[in-house]
Formats: sequence, structure tokens, C-alpha cells
Amino acid sequence: MDIQQALASDIAMAFDVCTAYPCDYPTAKENMERTHRWAERCKRYHTREDQALFGIVQGGMHKELRKKSIEALKELAPDGYAMGGLSVGEPVETMYEIADFCTDYLPEDRARYVMGVGTPWNLLELIKRGVDMFDCILPAKNAQDGLVYTSRGVLRYKNAKFADDDRPLDLECDCHCCRNYTRAYVRHLFKTKEPLGWTLSTIHNLHFYLHLMQQARDHIEAGDFEDWSAEIIPQLQQEA
Repeated sequence: MDIQQALASDIAMAFDVCTAYPCDYPTAKENMERTHRWAERCKRYHTREDQALFGIVQGGMHKELRKKSIEALKELAPDGYAMGGLSVGEPVETMYEIADFCTDYLPEDRARYVMGVGTPWNLLELIKRGVDMFDCILPAKNAQDGLVYTSRGVLRYKNAKFADDDRPLDLECDCHCCRNYTRAYVRHLFKTKEPLGWTLSTIHNLHFYLHLMQQARDHIEAGDFEDWSAEIIPQLQQEA
């Protein structure tokens, strides 16, 4: 808490035990209870009025524990609620199910945040279930492994078929990479282990995620998010 307050980040996170998958009920319960004790200590210690403090919901894939965790955190009245212990190896449908369950009990006037997720379609699926915020290493990690996300699907730019392709990574993108470099060039940088290739592809992925979230906000405000997301998710999942 000292470090987070010294950094003056917009959000400080309470400390938690990230429960692995699979996890038996007694272990998940023990981890959850320790997380709550830490949350109480963090709440007492947190003094910055210009910094939000988020609690973290734990409990593994056990719905009873998740509900107890939410009820315990509500007593502390944090500024937002993070759902931890998701995207830790469980089937994606289980992740959606647990997140959907949690949002039914989380306050509607506080931010709901899923930690460590995910692909563009993961984000849209979770938004449909009432989630507001996300964080993930995936845009940068996948870019450095030769994979980028585009409006026409997943593009594996390291593939040989792009060796002479003078198109941008995404024909509909206006990021720095897509405005100035071709698929062939980014692939060449990747193949020669030139770090610029990883930088450019990461710039694209981050831009793509930010643009997608702006689109999501626009469609929520327009009242047609469900229809729009149902149409775009299959496009995002296909091979470009």
C-alpha cells in the first residue's frame, strides 16, 4: 500500500491470494478468507482521497465462496470490485459463468473489473455480462509471438504467405504501424529478430484493443451492443 500510494496511481489494489485452477473447496475458502483479512488491512491503511481502492473477489470456481467473498467486501465499501482467480486455466465457458454469477451480486454503482483477461472476444463476452474493466498482457505477448488482432480476424503475420504482402496488418486500422508499414516488412523484422517488429505489432494490438473498447462504449450508449457484439465476435475469432 505504501508503494501504490507513493505512485499515486488512479487505482490501488488490495492484496489477494490468486487461487489456481483447479482448486478444492477448503483451499479456495482458506485463500478467500486470507484475501479478506488483507483487504481489511489495506482499507485501514489506505489514506489517499484522490486514489480509488479496489477489493478483489476470490473463491475459485465455487459460487458459494464467490458470493461470500462479495458480501464480505461490500462491508468494506471499496471504490470498485475486481474478480480475481479467473483466466487461470479453467474452460472459457466456466470463466464466463463465474463472472456472470458475480456481476449479479456486485453493486451496480461500482466498477466491475476482471483481472488478466483476455482476447478481444473475451472482453466483449464479459461486457455483455456486466464487466466494466480489464487488464491483460495478451496484446503485447501475442504481438511478440507473431500474432495480431484485426477487424477481419486473427492475423499470424510471421507466416510465409505474407513475405511479399504490401498491405498493412489491418486494412481498416489507422495506428502508426498500419499507416506506415506493411505485413511483409513487419514479418521481415520478426524473422530477423529485430525488436522494432515486436514494437510495431504491439502498437497495433494496443490500438486495436482501445478502438474496440471505444466501439463497445458507443454501442452501449446507442443501445445496440448485444446485436453489434453478436455480429462482430465471429469476425474477430476467424483467421484473417
